[in-house]
Amino acid sequence: MSNLRRSVTLASRPKGAPTLDNFEMREEVMPKPGEAEVLTRTLWLSLDPYMRGRMSDKASYAAPIAIGAPMTGETVGEVVESRDPRFTAGDIVVGAFGWQSHIVSSGDRLTIVPTGVPYSAYLGVLGMPGATAYAGMTEIGQVKPGETVVISAASGAVGAVAGQLAKRAGARVVGVAGNPDKCLYIQDTLGFDECIDHRAVMDLGSALRDACPKGIDVYFENVGGDLQDAVYPLMNDYGRMIMCGMVAEYNDTKPRPGPNLMDVVKKRLRIEGFIVTDKLQRFVDWRAMATPWVADGSLHFREHVVDGLENAPEAFIDLLRGHNFGKLVIRVAEPSKGV
Repeated sequence: MSNLRRSVTLASRPKGAPTLDNFEMREEVMPKPGEAEVLTRTLWLSLDPYMRGRMSDKASYAAPIAIGAPMTGETVGEVVESRDPRFTAGDIVVGAFGWQSHIVSSGDRLTIVPTGVPYSAYLGVLGMPGATAYAGMTEIGQVKPGETVVISAASGAVGAVAGQLAKRAGARVVGVAGNPDKCLYIQDTLGFDECIDHRAVMDLGSALRDACPKGIDVYFENVGGDLQDAVYPLMNDYGRMIMCGMVAEYNDTKPRPGPNLMDVVKKRLRIEGFIVTDKLQRFVDWRAMATPWVADGSLHFREHVVDGLENAPEAFIDLLRGHNFGKLVIRVAEPSKGV
């Protein structure tokens, strides 16, 4: 094992869209775990849109990343050294955070990854994105048979799971994505009833009206911007808008004007935001429910794999541009035992 740790750190705060200049690769002496701590070697790193918010110093639900500190991100890693009796060298664990080749974590933050599904799935379909889809659909969406559900960023890690859950609940599900290959995947593999390629239609509102002739009962918001503007007038009475994220607006330097909220009163709409990590039990419940579905292939997921920690900044920039197809993960290293 090398005696150096590599880290991708925040070099400067972006003004608008991030650039490679906002990141810096650093090397330092390998850390040692303290009492009740564990040193892991990163195998897989998750890249997710929320990280753009952490690069800003604006007030938010979580503290910003400090200049010079490693970028944050969930990982699957292999235990190298443990001073926590619950873990031994060679264990594969999820829960350490950082764009780093090696991470020291409290053992309380780590969970041993069961065998039977790919390790990387614990960063996507069985990780934060899957739990996010589950929490949003069950706690806010509360989909009923026969309702119409629209999913934005429908081929992404959250949207793909949210739409499949809506189908399991008996809804008619319409996805919105950014190219024909994604729409084909959304319909043919994920089983959505229809998909709109928002880059191919002249009038997004008209396309949504055609796809949703009975209006929209539930909208899972991952995008914001023009899509949100097109969806809002089509919401039915007692409709629910699940406010998960708005990636189209993350690089904006000033807030966009919002919709007139009179319809919230007239239509008795429920518009609710949530942060999945507010209730950690969501992760436990979701993994217990979904792991058998992943193992038997009935819950579909797709990964966009990029090799090398040094390529994480460029991959993250592409993620914000919508260039990924599926859950974006960085393959940092291979497990020592080979799985």
